[in-house]
Amino acid sequence: MRPEPVDPLAPSLTGPTLMNQDWRDLTYLHWAVPPERVAHLMPPGVRPDVHEGATYVGLVPFRMVDAGPGRRTSVPWAGTFLETNVRLYSVDERGRRGVVFVSLDADRLLVVLGARAAFNVPYRWARMQHHRAPGTGPGPQGDVHTYTARLRWPGTSGRSRVSVRVGAPRAADALDDFVSARWRLHTAVLGRTLVVPNSHEPWPLHDAEVVDLADGLLASVGFGELLDRAPDHVAFSPGVHTDFGLPRR
Repeated sequence: MRPEPVDPLAPSLTGPTLMNQDWRDLTYLHWAVPPERVAHLMPPGVRPDVHEGATYVGLVPFRMVDAGPGRRTSVPWAGTFLETNVRLYSVDERGRRGVVFVSLDADRLLVVLGARAAFNVPYRWARMQHHRAPGTGPGPQGDVHTYTARLRWPGTSGRSRVSVRVGAPRAADALDDFVSARWRLHTAVLGRTLVVPNSHEPWPLHDAEVVDLADGLLASVGFGELLDRAPDHVAFSPGVHTDFGLPRR
């Protein structure tokens, strides 16, 4: 089936809200790759999604804030943490576009264990820090955000340091929408592919300049060669509030 249109406006969630989260101070770094490079990492019945003939591998660090069950509830301490994920872009047999996570690194062991057990997503425990050096521009413009990570479990061979300088706000182009307007997660649980829907406002995006990039998280999941070249897409967002629905087929 042909993929659904890319739409920056989220469809309404139907049914109960499983959980809600705020994603803050998020940086997108993406590298274009041939779809066959990542096809083997897709769940059953899911294939790489493409934009102008290429798919993308994303390295996405951010702050998770006030996550909790249902709508507008948060879990103290455990609901706020740092995360960096390596992600791919997917489309299933019904044409539904989504995200497939290759890794998700977080600094809350409780979150790592719970998410691995509930959704079979590859969370890993890491030591992580985020630092913002204020700039002189209006709002976030000129701020330098630095994200660091060192894997603790499973595996200890990945380290990362990413620094970006935030630029001016920008209107989303077609590639921005392709990587950010994603309204579901594709994941395999006991051999069956499930989708977890989500909904949020369109991402407010800013230009961003890479100041420092010394990453081993991509290499830890088999994409080390990407660091031989600059990212093909870079953006920053102050963030969005997100609601998730129940998993479904």
